[in-house]
Amino acid sequence: MNLGKKRELLQKRRWRIRKKIIGTKLRPRLTICFTNKNIHAQCINDEQSSTLGSASSNEKELKDCLPNISGSEKLGTTFGKRLLDSGIKTVVFDRAGRKYHGCVKAFADAVRKEGLEF
Repeated sequence: MNLGKKRELLQKRRWRIRKKIIGTKLRPRLTICFTNKNIHAQCINDEQSSTLGSASSNEKELKDCLPNISGSEKLGTTFGKRLLDSGIKTVVFDRAGRKYHGCVKAFADAVRKEGLEF
């Protein structure tokens, strides 16, 4: 399977998921993005098209987070604490077309461990 077809199928999965998941002010959408070098997480209110919180492995305190299971656990705990401090207790999880295992599952479990519900 060539690279163009893989990207096309990934985009179709993203659209299929996003049709069903909508973030509101009370339950924002928590999305995760893994690149080859970094991890990015955002909490988004889709009604106002605004980002309520974010975390990335590009930040100084998270510089040692690699896009693997241990890095996603560390980013998940940090991001979970930030969301609780800002008053967000429940979210809708958007896995962005990726399978719910490995790094995605580790991130979600770490955020749940901090007290967020989804």
